[in-house]
Amino acid sequence: MTEITIEHPFDGGAQIEESAQLEERFQPDWGLRATACELLALSFRYPGPQLPQIVASGEWLAAALEVGQLMALDLPEDFGQGLDTMDEVSDQELLHALRKEATRLFVGAPKPAISPYEGVWRAADDGVNALLFVNPHSMDVERFCKACGLGRPEGTNEPLDHVATELELLEYLASIQAGIGLPVASAPAEEKLPGGSIEGAFGQFMTDHVMTWMPRFAQAVADQATQPFYRAAGQLLKAFLDTFAV
Repeated sequence: MTEITIEHPFDGGAQIEESAQLEERFQPDWGLRATACELLALSFRYPGPQLPQIVASGEWLAAALEVGQLMALDLPEDFGQGLDTMDEVSDQELLHALRKEATRLFVGAPKPAISPYEGVWRAADDGVNALLFVNPHSMDVERFCKACGLGRPEGTNEPLDHVATELELLEYLASIQAGIGLPVASAPAEEKLPGGSIEGAFGQFMTDHVMTWMPRFAQAVADQATQPFYRAAGQLLKAFLDTFAV
């Protein structure tokens, strides 16, 4: 899966600072938004060796609960159920289980249970067959990324409208707005970004892309996942996106 490289990847051990409290009800905490998007992007990438370590240790759940508390997310009462027993299996066994479920949900044969691509969801809304890369929604995501100075990393050849990549874009914008990240060298002047500013670009991408499909994706994952981690990841994503619903 394509990743947009961010300068501050989630390491599974970073703690959310107490200063990230939402002090003003109507003033978004951009650092907290960046942290949430970072955690969620990690959750929906194809599992690497890092993921079972932070899931089994309880670090993922602790981070998710802290994000949920600080953002006042409406998480279900059973959130995280089943994750407290993950330390009973080896990292290798857990990695195998996570990859098996990720493959069933997001890769599939001949097709995934739940597509992780915006273009597939929106093609279904339009009543047409989705073609990766060449559908108008995927192409618009790629144009948006290029307008922000971001592109597909060298050596990769996958659409940029994957759920994790879209979350990485939001993380990138939120981290700059929060003052904890720097624009890439190829980034245009802020006033030339989509929406005319970092905040404007974030809001435009949320409206034009993320909110058109990702809440439904998140709910489908929460409903259809058989592995506790992916059920919790879907619930966390849905609760996060609900804070942007009008």
